[in-house]
Parts: sequence; structure tokens; C-alpha cells
Amino acid sequence: MSSANITTLITMVESLPDDMQARVVERLREFITDLADEAQWESSFKQTQNSLIAAARQAKRDIAEGQATNI
Repeated sequence: MSSANITTLITMVESLPDDMQARVVERLREFITDLADEAQWESSFKQTQNSLIAAARQAKRDIAEGQATNI
């Protein structure tokens, strides 16, 4: 984020009464935490994506060969 965007955000928040500023900050914290969690999930998924694809292909082969069983 550019400094101009941050400055705009700060100016907007500072224009609010103190109680509303606190609410905005709390919501931003929650939003940023959610974004960080989502980024971590995406990173973890990307790291395991090839393994998941390989496992799915193997399962498909096993089914086609009659080697898979229902549990």
C-alpha cells in the first residue's frame, strides 16, 4: 500500500469520534488477521497441491483397476 493510501486512511479515521475510531481499528485488526490467515492457507495449499493431484490420480487409477474399496 502506498504512503498516500495510508495517509488517506489515517485522515478518514482521525475524522471520526474516538469511540468510532476504536471500532474501526478493531474491525481493521480482524480484517487484517483474516487476510493473513487466508494468505497462510493459500501458501500451504500451493505447497501441497502437487501431492494432492498425485494422490487423486493414484486413487483414480486404483478405482479403474478395481483395487479401491469402499469403507
